Amino acid sequence: MATMSPAPRARPTFFQSLALQCNVIGALLMRELHTRYGRENVGYLWVIGEPLTLASMIALIHAGQPTHYANDMAPVPFAVMGYCIFIMFRGLFNRAEGALEANAPLLYHKMVTVFDIMISRALLELVGTSLSLVVLTALLISIGLADWPPRPLWLMFGVFIMFWFSFNLSMIIVSITHDNRTLGRMVHPVSYIMMPLSGAFYRVEWIPETYRQYLEWFPLPQIFEMCRYGYFQSAKDTYFHVPYLIGCCLVLSYIGLVAMKIVRGKVHLH
Repeated sequence: MATMSPAPRARPTFFQSLALQCNVIGALLMRELHTRYGRENVGYLWVIGEPLTLASMIALIHAGQPTHYANDMAPVPFAVMGYCIFIMFRGLFNRAEGALEANAPLLYHKMVTVFDIMISRALLELVGTSLSLVVLTALLISIGLADWPPRPLWLMFGVFIMFWFSFNLSMIIVSITHDNRTLGRMVHPVSYIMMPLSGAFYRVEWIPETYRQYLEWFPLPQIFEMCRYGYFQSAKDTYFHVPYLIGCCLVLSYIGLVAMKIVRGKVHLH
């Protein structure tokens, strides 16, 4: 009697695969949350406590400045908005170096990818800095130092573009620093150089025209101008260009994904 071969397994649908990867990312996010902050003292609250403390210190430094930058653009909310969003960029940029080595054992599981590891870490940064911005803004509004953002959708879109741009850079960094310690050492100094160039603490229109035309090619000042346009009524939409920012992010996404695919082939699990 002929033996019957087992029926081939049905391939999972797109939505089944998507749900599986979402579960994987959720599990990695909880692991990263526990590994980074633990359960002692305030535990998981440090996800917001750390950026909240840093941004509060920046706000106190600027609290003594009596001059408004514009009608509704006081120094304290100006600094809080800029620094909260810059913390997200710096966190994704700095923590990308060494992320693969620290999480390489997770790649033993076939369903875990380098992308899953990076996106889970990135989402943790997004949640922490976004909540810090919301809490500090609410506090400033309650004591009369700030107004409600007049264009909240522009602000949220600006935060999303910053997240997308920063995540793309983190994918590239984790790939090029995996087997190059020299480049890895350069990541933190570059992030400090980015702070004065980013536009977090100045408006592009303050820059002389001679230098402004070059600065406008750099995505970071444009992203901060977009966030500022959503946060302040008197801000202008002159110095950011949405198609250009989306185009830059798409190109960086492609480079980052290709780079991570290449570096995955170089990871040797023992």
